[in-house]
Amino acid sequence: MTESPPAPGLELLARGRVTLGAPLDLGVTPAGHRRVVPIAGGRFDGPLLVAEVLPGGADWQVIHPGGWVSVLARYTLRAQDGTLISVTSRGLRHGPPEVMERLLAGERPDPGSYRFRTAIQFEATESSPLNHVVAVCSALRLPNAVLLDIYEVT
Repeated sequence: MTESPPAPGLELLARGRVTLGAPLDLGVTPAGHRRVVPIAGGRFDGPLLVAEVLPGGADWQVIHPGGWVSVLARYTLRAQDGTLISVTSRGLRHGPPEVMERLLAGERPDPGSYRFRTAIQFEATESSPLNHVVAVCSALRLPNAVLLDIYEVT
């Protein structure tokens, strides 16, 4: 008998909308063309997570040649019961250069013309089941917000 790991599945954890402030463009740094996008608020609603996005987080981006973007977002959620949840999201936004230029200019190209995916880690009180969740996200960039579908990898 051949042993194989079980194939993972995906279960919707929540759908969210994160509102953004105006990007801060640091210019070209040793890491690349750096932008910091403030996180102003938002909300998540889903079968496994209902929470508001607290202001004060940010998305630290590096814009690479060709316009693709590596992202690292850190922000805090407040669940319905008041529990605070730290979120770390790392990933990529990638597509044809002309599509990426349109996104950076604040336009709304067809969501199927680019990929915006992240891996998400939650940190909450010791008893929170979110501490043990492996999550992935499919996102859509709007001019002043990001829409996210977060899935638990089962």
